[in-house]
Amino acid sequence: MRRVWPDPVDDLTVDDAVTHQRLPHGPHRPWVMLCMVMSLDGSTVVNGRSGDLSHPVDAALLSALRRQADVILVGAGTVRAEGYGPPRRPGQRIVVVSRTGDVDHSAPLFTSGAGMLALPEDAPSVPVPSVRAGTGTVDLAGIVAQLDAEVIQAEGGASLNAALAEVDLLDELNVTLAPWVAGGDGPRLTSGAPALMHRLRLAQLAEHEDYVFMRWLRDQRSPSSNASSRRKSSTSSKPL
Repeated sequence: MRRVWPDPVDDLTVDDAVTHQRLPHGPHRPWVMLCMVMSLDGSTVVNGRSGDLSHPVDAALLSALRRQADVILVGAGTVRAEGYGPPRRPGQRIVVVSRTGDVDHSAPLFTSGAGMLALPEDAPSVPVPSVRAGTGTVDLAGIVAQLDAEVIQAEGGASLNAALAEVDLLDELNVTLAPWVAGGDGPRLTSGAPALMHRLRLAQLAEHEDYVFMRWLRDQRSPSSNASSRRKSSTSSKPL
């Protein structure tokens, strides 16, 4: 892998690619980073899965970023489509966001004790650990505030990304741009989000075999254009 910017390096290791300083917010909530792959025309899935867009280096970057997170936050649809199992890092939790709790509670992710559900307050009771906030839909700001974590990695799908963007919870975006035009009607990175303008700055640009790896960070130089939305519940129109 080759880093193009900043400080060009021709032989960049995966560990070096994901190592950087994350500025703390203060005591109020964890740092939330998003890791996704998308096609040149913006699709995040092919044939219903992100894996068909990925590359071994992209997969290695995802794994390396996961090792830095205390909690993995992922939508129930993505868990079903990608076949999530227990995390490799001891003590790490995978929090599955769902409006209804309609997931396979007997799956290894949950029987391992590492999986838990993020649900609205009025969702049905479930036989696995859960954290709840919101009514009718998941209040992601309320969920994140309850999680025992310094760093959370969100891994989609697009409706979860949209809900995080809507309440201005995205501090870091690690996006792989795959060298494919996918066409179709696959969801884009934040499908379902309302119109918004949240400023980020480019922190790193690297490439390998025409795959482009980008890191974007919350712009600390200017206030968020939607800071007040952190106190609101997510109202994404698509189910998580």
